[in-house]
Amino acid sequence: MIEFINFCKKVSPLDNDCIIDLNSIIKFKKVKKNDFLLNVNSHSNELFFIKKGIVKFCFNGDGKEFIMRFFAENILFADIESYSSKQHSKYEIIAIENTEYFSLPFYEFEQLCLKHHSLETFFRKFMTIANLNMMERVSEILEEDAKKRYANFISKKSQILPRISLGDLASYLGITQVSLSRIRANK
Repeated sequence: MIEFINFCKKVSPLDNDCIIDLNSIIKFKKVKKNDFLLNVNSHSNELFFIKKGIVKFCFNGDGKEFIMRFFAENILFADIESYSSKQHSKYEIIAIENTEYFSLPFYEFEQLCLKHHSLETFFRKFMTIANLNMMERVSEILEEDAKKRYANFISKKSQILPRISLGDLASYLGITQVSLSRIRANK
């Protein structure tokens, strides 16, 4: 729990009453490698904060998996689209390794945001950061070639590289494993 509170405080200060209330809604969970935190066509109703492990946020189109993001330790994330639209999720969240995480029910979290201005401020800043990260990801896919995307991944996310399969890396980069092998051979 302290990991989540420390993460929040890095984004925006939280008052003590808010921290006490957060403690009352947060739940600790564990999943094994290949288990789902969220299934496609289910409704997203929680925020996730990874304590230990790594997950992939992905969708399948025409039988081909495309990984939008990897989330590892000390990261807060959710399927905001499903929650906000009250629609079933198009995405899956799958553990790449045994994973421990904290779960915060969206509705209860929103109620705490109404009660605690400091939490509302945190969530607004978090959503801004999440939006910027997603725009960066979309821009990367649309504007950069595979070699540049690979170089960016190595530069920015090298700490998770040993923990993911080459197939997952290729899926994240939007290329085949054969293309990834060629890129890696030329490095």
